[in-house]
This record gives sequence, C-alpha cells and structure tokens, in this order.
Amino acid sequence: MIPLVLVHGFMGGSAQWEALQSDLEGAVDMIAVDLPGFGANNHLPALSSIKGFAQWVVDELRRKGVERYNLLGHSMGGMIAQEIARLDQDHINRLVLYGTGATGVLPGRFETIEESKKRAEQDGPTATARRISATWFLQREDASGYAGCAAIAEQSAAQAIAAGLDAMQSWSGVDFLPRITPETLVIWGEKDRTYPWEQTQELSGTIPNAQLAIMPDCAHAAHLEKPDIFAGLLYDFLQPGS
Repeated sequence: MIPLVLVHGFMGGSAQWEALQSDLEGAVDMIAVDLPGFGANNHLPALSSIKGFAQWVVDELRRKGVERYNLLGHSMGGMIAQEIARLDQDHINRLVLYGTGATGVLPGRFETIEESKKRAEQDGPTATARRISATWFLQREDASGYAGCAAIAEQSAAQAIAAGLDAMQSWSGVDFLPRITPETLVIWGEKDRTYPWEQTQELSGTIPNAQLAIMPDCAHAAHLEKPDIFAGLLYDFLQPGS
C-alpha cells in the first residue's frame, strides 16, 4: 500500500491528523510529519524557507526508506507539498493540496508579514497560538476541534513562528503549477478565512490533472469540522484506479 504523507501547516503538528488516521485505519497507511520548530519537533530550529522545509521532508522520507508515496499538504504545508513536487515529483503518486494556495503572501492580506511578526513577538507564542487557531474554524473558539488545535499550536517555538512567516513571505509556486504532473485533489472549505476562492481556483484551474472538492460550511480546518466527509474524499481519491 502506498503511504500518504501528511504535512501540517503553520503552527500545526502531526497530532492534528490523529482523528483522520483513526477514521482511515486499515484503508490508508499514513505518515504524519512534525516540521522543525513545530509539534513534537519544536526542539529543532525551524527553517526559514519553503524549499528548506520541503527538502527536510524529502530527506526524512528517504531516511525512513519511503520511495513512493501520496502527499497531502495543508495551508503552509500545501506550499511545502508543491515544493516537494518540484524536488521529488517522480516519487509522488497522488497529490492533495488542502486549504492552501500558490502564493506565500496573499493579495489583500489583513496585515503585512512584518506586522504579523511584531504582533506575535509582543503577544507571545501562547496567545498567538490561540488567536490564530480560532480563525481556522467556522465557530472559532466554540468549535469542538479548537482546543486541540490550539494546544498543538502552543507547542510552536517563538523562533518557528518568525521563521514560518519569513518562509511564506519569500515563496511563490505559481510558475510551477502547470508542471505538476501527479493527479491532484484540491480541497477547500467554502468559508475558509485564510485562503480565498481565488487561490483555490488558481490551483484547480492551472494544475493539469487537478480535480476540486469544495466542503460546505467549513473554514480552514475542514478535516476537523466535517471529518467524515473529508475522510471519504481522501479514501475515494487514493483508491487505485479511481
């Protein structure tokens, strides 16, 4: 069985996929990574480029003996997944880009990256984790998955928060989209506050072998807001011959 590699986003961690792993146990083998500076790897220095994160994931997979894999990236992890495709495309079977885009700094972003870095430094990692995690859910702090996501985000090192913002600021994958060859599933929550429709449309409309799934009444953490639908989408997409 070809494993599915899961790459979390900014201030995420491998623990956010536990429910998904449980739902698809026996049907999909999964490898969930913790990027340097985040989650269980918060003791490692974070990297300050999307390409650096991508190379780190590829190196980890080779260290584990993984040569052929499916790949899912969420949010900043979706940027990393696009960069992994650039570095390691011949080893990728199918690609899932979830709640993400091809531009590191979104047009019309609510504040500049420098302002975000200053705000995070002033507020500290814990307050920053709780504030950002709330935006991932349609019901914000009242969502059932909020507390768990906030706890994972709180593990992020201060250095990782700044490095992650720097990594996104300096990255664009727009030029590479037409050269992504694996079959690709783009998943988007229709009320995602982080990545607007234009970003999703660019992915699904430019990647040659892409299909689009829009999840209604979901924000940025659709896999926690509607886990059954999300798991079903993945299962159907990853089946041989589908």
